[in-house]
Amino acid sequence: MPTSRSLIRNVHLYDPSRPNEPLGGLYLNPSVTRKKFLRMLEIFIRANSPYSVLLRGTEVPLTPTDDPLQPGHYDIVCDVAGGMITVTDEQCIARALSRSVSTRRNRKFREQVRNRDGKCVITGLPNPVAFINDWTSFEAAHIFPLSHEELFRSLNYPQFITNRSGETDIGINSCQNGLLMQSTIHQQFDTFKFGIDPDDNYTITCFSIDLYRVDGRTLDPVCRDATDERAVVDEFLRWHFRQAVLANMKGEGESVFEFDFPDGSDMVAEILSGPRAGERMEAELSLRLNSESSIP
Repeated sequence: MPTSRSLIRNVHLYDPSRPNEPLGGLYLNPSVTRKKFLRMLEIFIRANSPYSVLLRGTEVPLTPTDDPLQPGHYDIVCDVAGGMITVTDEQCIARALSRSVSTRRNRKFREQVRNRDGKCVITGLPNPVAFINDWTSFEAAHIFPLSHEELFRSLNYPQFITNRSGETDIGINSCQNGLLMQSTIHQQFDTFKFGIDPDDNYTITCFSIDLYRVDGRTLDPVCRDATDERAVVDEFLRWHFRQAVLANMKGEGESVFEFDFPDGSDMVAEILSGPRAGERMEAELSLRLNSESSIP
């Protein structure tokens, strides 16, 4: 069964005029400063006038400083009488569950990401046996998922890819849309348990209990060298960070879905019995269809 992300929150957001309807919240880790918190609110809070954010029990609005945010209940109050606070209708995407499909395109993507990074760019763990081509426990992760190729096109993201292999290659399988990660970190990334903020010195922000001590680290420079045409694209990191905020902070948060499907288990039934079943099935089918195609 899917699990609610809201169960572990220690920051809670309210419109004081509707005290029984939470606007959202957050599991607080040390990387979240007051400045970052206020900027993340801009992603999903909608107001028809300027607003202030106050820690309940105080009368001093939060200001965008580098001071750490404190846990607690926060009220979002319009600065103008009659103002209205709501949350965006925008949802984070539904990612596919399959992560084992492989094609010539994916193999090329994997090799390029390995050659550029050589280590987990989140934890910094190097691969000491890369010289014998042993990459056990390391995986090349797509930042923008392969299962949403049409969305990639509609956002005009191919414009950011500089190392496409031909006119028909939109670049979603470019290493510029990839990062090398340890396998367990990859799963955390795909479920939006953490994000990388290119507008905050590439700081990693964890939105759940920080199992792997990645919160507050910075994305390894090896994958973001501006002089390297293979460098990761900031806009893709920005998109993923936005998805992580929507998944974890808006309303009750998105459900956390099962990823462990042993041989013989019914993944389709698992998807169809849960929320957003249609979107998740569409993502799963799109991933499999894309993975069956190849390029010369």
